Amino acid sequence: MADLSWREAITRVLRNSAEAMHYTDIAEEIAEQELRAEFGATPAATVNSVISTSLQAEGNASPFIRVDRGRYWLRELAQSNPVAGVMSASEDQALIADSENTGLINAFGMYWSRANVLWTATPKILGQQQPGSTAVDFCNQKGVYLLHDGRAVVYVGRTTDQPLGTRLRQHIVDRLNGRWDRFSWFGVYSVADDASLKTTKNVTYDLSMLIVTMEALLIEGLEPPQNRKRGDDFRAVEFLQVEDPEIQKTQIVKLMDELKKKL
Repeated sequence: MADLSWREAITRVLRNSAEAMHYTDIAEEIAEQELRAEFGATPAATVNSVISTSLQAEGNASPFIRVDRGRYWLRELAQSNPVAGVMSASEDQALIADSENTGLINAFGMYWSRANVLWTATPKILGQQQPGSTAVDFCNQKGVYLLHDGRAVVYVGRTTDQPLGTRLRQHIVDRLNGRWDRFSWFGVYSVADDASLKTTKNVTYDLSMLIVTMEALLIEGLEPPQNRKRGDDFRAVEFLQVEDPEIQKTQIVKLMDELKKKL
């Protein structure tokens, strides 16, 4: 495995691309090509930050260029391609200023398995941004959640005074136990590269942002067949579930105990 800097890895991926790429796709390609040894908890956000920082600090001397919101290419390749669109300086600066504004929802997970969580007093609700990135514990996340029976929504809840992990654990001993096997969640806390939740960020929003968020939550949670995409300007980061490693240890111990009984 190579261990390039983020900038070197991004450059290599874009140099081999026939068109501009979204920063999440760039991060996935870096992982797939094994260009780095460490990815942190937010590789996609890191890629976006590295490129945006270069554009701000170096201007036209930056090797990167922003083609559209979240989509980048190498400047030399974009300029030699007559069909590649290039954003104006004013549009580019507007997106840089807006890059940190993700809205009310900053992270979410869809259809996570109840069986992949060890339901202790403080369960670990583990997820990662992409394979190879550091796992994040969302136990203390705040927001809203859905309980599913298969793919059907059977309950909608919120996490305000109590965090996500506590609220979900309550549903394995209350009247809903046995009625759900999966859950989805939408959280207001974003994730830092050290895998911690940013719980102190003050969010400012207007009416249009609130409406965008409400639309996105309904689309993501209900998946209506006529909606071909999630809500406009919904920029929360989706995380993939990671099984609690203690579950495998527990299963191994049980297996060994069973084998001892048979001997």
